[in-house]
Amino acid sequence: MNALPSLDHLELRDRPLVVCDVDDVVLEFLAPFEAYLAEGGARLLPRSFRLHGNIISLETQLALEDQKVTALIEDFFEAQERWQTPFAEAVETLHGLGEEADVVFLTAMPPRYAEQRRRLLDRLHLSFPMIATEAPKGPVVKTMHGSRPLPVAFIDDMAHNLHSVGEHVEACLLIHMAPESEIHRMAPKPGETVRRARDWPHAGELLTAHFKG
Repeated sequence: MNALPSLDHLELRDRPLVVCDVDDVVLEFLAPFEAYLAEGGARLLPRSFRLHGNIISLETQLALEDQKVTALIEDFFEAQERWQTPFAEAVETLHGLGEEADVVFLTAMPPRYAEQRRRLLDRLHLSFPMIATEAPKGPVVKTMHGSRPLPVAFIDDMAHNLHSVGEHVEACLLIHMAPESEIHRMAPKPGETVRRARDWPHAGELLTAHFKG
């Protein structure tokens, strides 16, 4: 299991906390990743909710080996600044939330690519604190929020991350956000304890209501 990341750089204030995933929540991942694959002679053939086993060579029409897929994902993280853009109204909504809550990005990626992501977020005027980790998100959010008697919310596109936080952080508002795509339609459903946000304005409404109790 991956060790929990250091949170020493976080200085939370006496106000609500919003912890937010990045890929396919704030920044588009799937669409630019598919464009990146096409440039390299490959494509995603969605047969299940995973990348490994579903990326094929355009030349041979055969699935790429898992090791090659992992390398492609990591190469994409290396080049993310050229490819990824924010979802509609993500920047505006997050800035609005930042006026009444602390916003922290919790991005599931190898920490060695954190510098590239930090530059990209800063360029998009999303200067909120960021943690890049491959550790389970529930213990991270629990450590971050502690026993503060303040509203806390978590936004992610992956059911297992939402369940992890729900198991570790009491009374946390869990919000599921995911792009409309064929592969995301195959994803596990997060269940009744999780709210589904249609888009960023809707997420903002859910969070504001949660802050007000």
